[in-house]
Amino acid sequence: MDPAEYQAKIARRFAAFDQDGNGYISREDFNAAAAAVLAEFEVTARSMKGQSLYEGAEAFWQGMAAIADTDGDQHVTREEFVNGAVKRLSDNAKRFAEIARPFLRSVIRIADTDGDGVITPDEAERVVRSLGVPSDACAMVAAALDDNKDGKITEEEIIAAFALYFTTPEPTA
Repeated sequence: MDPAEYQAKIARRFAAFDQDGNGYISREDFNAAAAAVLAEFEVTARSMKGQSLYEGAEAFWQGMAAIADTDGDQHVTREEFVNGAVKRLSDNAKRFAEIARPFLRSVIRIADTDGDGVITPDEAERVVRSLGVPSDACAMVAAALDDNKDGKITEEEIIAAFALYFTTPEPTA
């Protein structure tokens, strides 16, 4: 993928983080994502799982801000996101995904309704819907997370999918 095409792709990913659509990513966007997941699974913010999710969201925000908030104003603009993400991903996409790990791990704990440490495609579908993925795409996105098609989505499968989301070309059809 040529650099201009790659930057355009990363810019499109910006909207996934800008939960409130105000044109920048902030701590509030990460908190809104956490609140949406908690609401979907009827978990209270004050519970252990709820607190863990907010801590994971904060860690994710801090990691994002560290790589992209170049002016230190606690807002990541689209340009900062594109430049920060592209710079970080050019080395190693998995490193970028690692900043999301605490949040994603907490999401799994909440979505894992039977407590076996993994989530099902149905549980994943609920998560992605709560995070704003269009309804018509939720089942496809959730199914794609189950890389080995065993009906169980592990933390490693989710981390790998997160990295791939930012690094693979999109279909041009």
